[in-house]
Amino acid sequence: MIKLLVVGTVAYDTIETPFGRAEHVLGGSALHFTNSASFFTDVGLVATVGSDFKLEEISFLKERNVNLKGIQVSDGKTFHWEGRYGYDLNQAITLKTELNVIEKFRPEIPAEFGEADYVFLANIDPVLQSYVIDQVKKRSATIVLDTMNFWIENRYDELMDVIRRVDMLVINEAELREITKEHNLVKGAKRLISLGPTCIVVKRGEYGVLMVSGDQIFLAPAFPLEDVFDPTGAGDTFAGGFMGYVANVNDTSIETLKQAIIMGTVMASFNVEDFGINRIKRLSYKEIEERYTAFKNCLHFGDVKFKV
Repeated sequence: MIKLLVVGTVAYDTIETPFGRAEHVLGGSALHFTNSASFFTDVGLVATVGSDFKLEEISFLKERNVNLKGIQVSDGKTFHWEGRYGYDLNQAITLKTELNVIEKFRPEIPAEFGEADYVFLANIDPVLQSYVIDQVKKRSATIVLDTMNFWIENRYDELMDVIRRVDMLVINEAELREITKEHNLVKGAKRLISLGPTCIVVKRGEYGVLMVSGDQIFLAPAFPLEDVFDPTGAGDTFAGGFMGYVANVNDTSIETLKQAIIMGTVMASFNVEDFGINRIKRLSYKEIEERYTAFKNCLHFGDVKFKV
């Protein structure tokens, strides 16, 4: 039985940055998430790919206890996204989106996945996200949601219905502002909490992460890097590290969520060092431990001493 279920996309991406170009590299929200989360816990991956997809390219995930039974191979081509980044790597310019087989995707959750303790609904149509929730057998499962501006603009009512059914949201700051019409992130997060979720985790790119849960607020910066190569999938990689750690320790207390945010930030910092999933694919536990320790040292400071 798996501990963490993810439903989303597996894709081929074409990416151009100021530092190079990569054609048809592995990508997609669920794949970036799984590539990261699988360092910490057993993962069940549900997605659809086309008949052109080479399943052997992701067979390495089986070595990290990833169950790939939920991947549906459909007639047609795999979802393809093409984008370009300028020197502002926070902003991707979408050049082409070919939905292909995901246009008719109807996620079916394998029986052994339905008992997962944790469920991550990666960026797909909120109608499908709701359909997945209906298939979750364990009522005590912690369900976490991600989305994007396309669904906010085209499936707003359906998205709001799904938000009411989940425990946490992991979204970026632009999405939070667009959903809530609040410029202030804390106010926006609290507005979403009023709908039902207990925790909102806001991804802020190079500015780090904000978490709001009840009256608790936690801020973490991004890990300082000298070289950022490709930010594609960094948010999904963050979510994978975050959820993978939570599932590993099987705890959703505030202190654990803080640690999970740091772990997610560490994983995202590796992701941006190469195109697609390449950097995380060759990552080692030793590297993760060393960077986590380095990040912790960056954040540590003692009490202020002053004379009254």
